[in-house]
Amino acid sequence: MNDKSQSRLSEMVDPTLAEMGKNLNEAMKMLEDNQRKVEEENEKKYARKDIPGPLQGSGQDMVSILQLVQNLMHGEEEEETSQSYRIQNLGEQGHMALLGHSLAAYISVLDRERLRKLTTRILSDTTLWLCRLFRYENGSAYYHEDDREGLLKICRLVIHTRYEDYTLEGFNVLYTKQPVIYISSAARTGLGQALCNQLGLPLSCVCRVPCNTMFGSQHQMDVALLDRLIKDDVEFGKLPLLLVANAGTPGAGHTDKLGRLKELCEQYKMWLHVEGVNLATLALGYVSSSVLAATKCDSMTLTLGSWLGLPAVPAVTLYRHEDPSLSLAAGLTSSQPVEKLRALPLWLSLQYLGHDGIVERIKHASQLSQRLLENLKNLDFIKTSVEDELSSPVVVFKFFQEYSNRDQTSHAAQASTIQHPIMSNERHIYDTFNQWLGEQLAQLVPASGVDVVELEDEGTCVRFSPLMTSAVLGTEIQDIDYLVDCLKMKIPVLTSTLQLREEFEQEVRRTVGLLYIEDLAWPGLGVVRYNYHSDEKNDDKQEKELEKINTELLKKLNELESDLTFSLGPEFGGQKNCVYIGMVTEDLDVSELVETIAATGREIEENSRLLENMTEVVRKGIQEAQLQLQKANEERLLEEGLLRQIPVVGSVLNWFSPFQASSKGRTFNLTAGSLESTESMYVSKAQGTGSTPPPTPTSSLAKQRLPGQKAFKRSLRSSDGFSETSSISHCDDLDKLDQRPPNLSPGQEQGPLEMEGAEEQKEVVQAKTDTEDIHSDKSPPDCTKVEDQGSQR
Repeated sequence: MNDKSQSRLSEMVDPTLAEMGKNLNEAMKMLEDNQRKVEEENEKKYARKDIPGPLQGSGQDMVSILQLVQNLMHGEEEEETSQSYRIQNLGEQGHMALLGHSLAAYISVLDRERLRKLTTRILSDTTLWLCRLFRYENGSAYYHEDDREGLLKICRLVIHTRYEDYTLEGFNVLYTKQPVIYISSAARTGLGQALCNQLGLPLSCVCRVPCNTMFGSQHQMDVALLDRLIKDDVEFGKLPLLLVANAGTPGAGHTDKLGRLKELCEQYKMWLHVEGVNLATLALGYVSSSVLAATKCDSMTLTLGSWLGLPAVPAVTLYRHEDPSLSLAAGLTSSQPVEKLRALPLWLSLQYLGHDGIVERIKHASQLSQRLLENLKNLDFIKTSVEDELSSPVVVFKFFQEYSNRDQTSHAAQASTIQHPIMSNERHIYDTFNQWLGEQLAQLVPASGVDVVELEDEGTCVRFSPLMTSAVLGTEIQDIDYLVDCLKMKIPVLTSTLQLREEFEQEVRRTVGLLYIEDLAWPGLGVVRYNYHSDEKNDDKQEKELEKINTELLKKLNELESDLTFSLGPEFGGQKNCVYIGMVTEDLDVSELVETIAATGREIEENSRLLENMTEVVRKGIQEAQLQLQKANEERLLEEGLLRQIPVVGSVLNWFSPFQASSKGRTFNLTAGSLESTESMYVSKAQGTGSTPPPTPTSSLAKQRLPGQKAFKRSLRSSDGFSETSSISHCDDLDKLDQRPPNLSPGQEQGPLEMEGAEEQKEVVQAKTDTEDIHSDKSPPDCTKVEDQGSQR
């Protein structure tokens, strides 16, 4: 009701009607307000239920959105406290590339004519600069996000070129004469399958060409074998279409014989496409002849983003072809101006770096490789696989101990192809050790960018490819020097562990109670399991007991003061209920280690059996106590009589004639495992001690060590000195018990091996000695026998 209505209502003569109208107006207003609130609440509920949170309301401000992006990039605080991450070193040239993406979006809103002129200028400039930089004259360029997309469009171009009726007939012309694409066996994994999937061709259209096995590099394509494969395909009515060669294989960085391959392609009218990291060296002043031959190929793919440290810039495929209509049909060129803006980030970055900046970055990466290679040539047990020592930007090396048996002065063999061991087990062991070496180096020197690579002939190796990582990680010369220092520290550990593995296996196999587990994938001394022997036929119970003992054994070993690493093994693929021992040094006493493992396992097993026996004794004692209590109650009933059990009568009878019951208590002796009467306790007012409990089994394998010497280390003293000290009587050790602190057991004066139950062991050994002194009538106790008996205990 509006103000005018309210004034008219107040003018009414009857005040009762006026009051009723006023109350009605307020009531209707309250009802309308409540209805409006209900509708608003329903709208809010609908929004919260069906629309995501960030989209509710009138939108988010810029600060909130950027904060959300930052949280997604770096993760939550509690997650990042446990792991470290490294952000790419962008620099100003990286910011120029990122600016290019923003400008491309902004330029795309221009009118069509201005956009066409601008994109044409950007595309032509970038293509001209790249052709001049990488010595590829009169070439065209295709810019793509996926580095395999350029090769895919080249295949389409070649198909359109070699099959004239392909545009009209389609796959029918391919069916009559099947095309063949030749790819090296050293090419990146899955390249041929990806091409066939995108082109709609069967996998039989891809032919993998083996690499050399007799002469030359193990990673170069076998040209003679390729020639025979092409001839066989031609005889079967197939069409040799395209050859994919490498100027720097993905694994080892080797370059194919591009000159001979180009001649072979011209002979059979094939298209030659080249890709690889070594193509970056074409921008340098000096280029090796093997890589320089790539300038004569029909097409090549350049990945400038990783070479120059530019984020999100496209890869470039340079090619030569005279028919622009076929290039348009293959998708290498586009009539859409927006697609030409892909080159804008690269256009800005190349101008910012300039020719000197581009050459300097590629040259710096090559110098890093040379610095590492020179240092590796002076290291024993390190083999390298480098194609060209003068200009190779990729260094692949591995640990290989057989080099110690060869001529140490000859370093020429070090640069030759790596020869893997003859035995398959040795091959697996070396692969495991080199996998561990590569992971350790990558963790210690993350700025180096080293990684682990699996090669067909050499096995597992460590690869350093600075052209792919140095610009991003900011690798410097000092990082390479630090990498070499870390490698020098790891080589003695590798050699010692490899030499002691066999000794450890032999010691474990001839030790009773231990089982050697052969795990070639474990980088360490070996794997051992303590066997639990039980007469029971319950396999599940034995398995649980075995797991319990080995878990406790691992805990005890980790409590020792040693440099060794004991673990449950890898998270996936490892053996169960085993103790895995990591890398070791040359001063490891293998016999002491195995002896300690066996003794600790026996101690845990005996303690476990003692606990089981005590549990059984307690259970039987409780049952016996229950029977005796029931029997005592029956006797009490007979002694007191039936009348005393009636509540009212019994109380009156007890008042007139009190009944004097004899107290018959019982106590449970854990040592004897039986119930005993407490009568003697009430008489003497003290509890008897009973028989002496059996001693707790402990391992007495702690050898005398020098101050500060850790467990399982060989002493610096000579073996003769040890033989003399080993003949010392065990009686002398017994005399020293009173001089030791109460928490030390025999043999723990020098770097003690902590034992549990040292006090009990001291009392048992002393009691043993006193007993032998009492029973010896004519001669002093035989100390040697006492020592043997103590060791048996």
